Amino acid sequence: MTRLPSSAIPLLVPLLLLSPNSCSHANSAVLANGFTSTPLQSRPSSTLSFHDHWQRHAFLPRGGSQDIASPLASTSLSSTSTSIESDVGPALNVISKDNWDLLSARGKAALSRLILYDLSSGHNGQKHVYGDWPDAGVEDEEKRLLAEQIADLDGSYPGGLPAYLRKAKDLLQESADGTNPFAEFEASVPEGESLSYTDPHANAHTGMTFNEAEQAGLTGIGDTAFVLVAGGLGERLGYSGIKLSLETNLLTNRSYLEVYARYIQAMQRMAHLKTGKDHIRIPLVIMTSDDTDPLTRKLLEESDNFGFDDGQVIIVKQDKVAALSNGNAGLSMKSQWVVETKPHGHGDVHHLLYREGLVDKWYNEGKKHVIFLQDTNALVINSVLPTLGVSIAKGFHMNSICIPRLAGEAAGAIARLEHKTDPEKSLVINVEYNQLDPLLSSQGDRKGDVSDPSTGYSPYPGNANNIVLEMGAYAKTLNGEDKGVVIEFVNPKYKDETRTEFKKPTRLECMMQDIPKLFQKEMGSEANIGFTMFDRWFTFSPAKNSLDAGVEDASKGGKAPGTMSSAESDKYIQNQRKLKMAGVNMDVTEEEDLVPIAGIPVTPGPRIILCPGFAITQQEVMQKIEGGKITKRSSLVLEGEDLKVKNLDLDGALVIRAGHDCDVTVDGLVVRNKGYEMEEIPDGDNVPEEVAIRGYTMSKHEVLEIIINEPGKYHIGEDGEIERLE
Repeated sequence: MTRLPSSAIPLLVPLLLLSPNSCSHANSAVLANGFTSTPLQSRPSSTLSFHDHWQRHAFLPRGGSQDIASPLASTSLSSTSTSIESDVGPALNVISKDNWDLLSARGKAALSRLILYDLSSGHNGQKHVYGDWPDAGVEDEEKRLLAEQIADLDGSYPGGLPAYLRKAKDLLQESADGTNPFAEFEASVPEGESLSYTDPHANAHTGMTFNEAEQAGLTGIGDTAFVLVAGGLGERLGYSGIKLSLETNLLTNRSYLEVYARYIQAMQRMAHLKTGKDHIRIPLVIMTSDDTDPLTRKLLEESDNFGFDDGQVIIVKQDKVAALSNGNAGLSMKSQWVVETKPHGHGDVHHLLYREGLVDKWYNEGKKHVIFLQDTNALVINSVLPTLGVSIAKGFHMNSICIPRLAGEAAGAIARLEHKTDPEKSLVINVEYNQLDPLLSSQGDRKGDVSDPSTGYSPYPGNANNIVLEMGAYAKTLNGEDKGVVIEFVNPKYKDETRTEFKKPTRLECMMQDIPKLFQKEMGSEANIGFTMFDRWFTFSPAKNSLDAGVEDASKGGKAPGTMSSAESDKYIQNQRKLKMAGVNMDVTEEEDLVPIAGIPVTPGPRIILCPGFAITQQEVMQKIEGGKITKRSSLVLEGEDLKVKNLDLDGALVIRAGHDCDVTVDGLVVRNKGYEMEEIPDGDNVPEEVAIRGYTMSKHEVLEIIINEPGKYHIGEDGEIERLE
């Protein structure tokens, strides 16, 4: 979609703040209502002028846009720009006429707005940006570039850069004052579902089994859309590329993006087979950033879109926001001529989906749910179907995928916040860990964030930041006043107790999981928001930390180092558990069995990958696997929708892949070979960073590989010979 033309200058809109009471807690975050906005893309029958557009919606959008042309007429935009630029007197009081004439029309307009805002605030907090320019003829190009950057920042935020700075200043003041955003609420455990893959019995409180939830989810698979939030690079992992390109495991070498793509395609294929409707397509939206957009597009292009049809994958790009250097919301400068910018947060995704018109489009096409995933947690695909099933069965408008949470753990928790005076303001939402303890300490027994003695975990489920939204309620919410712009917050790191100076620049942030605030605003008490909780081994092992950070965590007794190696190991372990439950004689790695490789405790094996093309449900695994035994040193990869494996005897490495309409039965196969071996990288070896972040390589000495792509019916016996039956 096309950006707002450069001459268009966003108008200021009022700031809406929560009305929290004061609290002395030093770590309390401060929240504020975001500015509202509206899409620029034209609807099929709409040709609005700027004036009509403003009258109808009263707000302008934020965020990058891509493929759909704007309907805004250049004449009306030019008049808007002219009206703003006409009041340039204050600017010419601080910038010489010769310097002013260097700038483009959009640069002049944005800089005028910044200077007017600064003078009206009475603080001159931005004078370091514009107040000390050398004479014309010195660094002229740098002046132009600065003005253009200010215009970019001004045009990409609802209400413009002055609105951003005004909001930031208010929030920073509340942060310094220790204002408590939850002073008017009391927390309680919300309604939700707790499912166990290995327990066939229904939860006593909620009444669903894992299989029941999965089967309910299957009824809605063709009516879904996926959104993948992928705006960050892998720098925290020690990787300079995009995280989506990292290999999830060394058995298949498939990247995170390919794993998600294959899962969505397996769901789509199952929808075809169950409904007979081959036209069903499950769309995937990827939210990128300036950092990740080119590399994401390149990865898709080089991989032929991982098998998706043309137009099935849609990319929306978010903008960065200005960094702030102090409590007066002064712009942080990387140099005299460059404003420092930072990511705004994955909360941008909701407004971007709104402005692209995607949710309305999906809703009109009959899609019922949209599923949001994070970029480097491959285990989450296990929980998509049962969570969808719970959403369908319980009519949840929003359903958060959760895990058991240790009391005091540095992870957000899902809580029901009951408003003390107005029930319509009550909501179910993520509460960050540094807010949860002071909130719980102010109510009830005042014990704070403590464990339930019966479980050893906090009664508040841990938020894994993957959610399922019901499309109708989501569309209604996005078309409400805020247009998907979620509430923002600031989280400055102060140098000392005076809370006046920052250790490093901060910015306004927003989070995807804060969408319940908009649900509550648009739907009140009708908003039905819950959670579905799974065992950690089943759904949560993100790769987010460098090898060094993981080693340090493990040396201190940490159980979740969050490295590429621990994520890979956990993938193998969850498949061990699945095959063990299906009746295979094999070891399942427990905590005491882990062995250190490059300082990270990982499974000694067996290493197993069950591809989405083999099974996406528990029922499929139970039906396709029968008996057999696998040694600890073995490696196994299975892929194929009609592949069945009986009485496998594996000591080594085995890969079986079968294409669509290939009915393959493996019965009694015996495999003996050298197999695969993990080898730690010696200290000082010069290896690519994508290898170094694991700390080891996999030597593939010997493997039996069986690949069948010709449709038909096949049998494979003890000796591994392929016999075609039909």
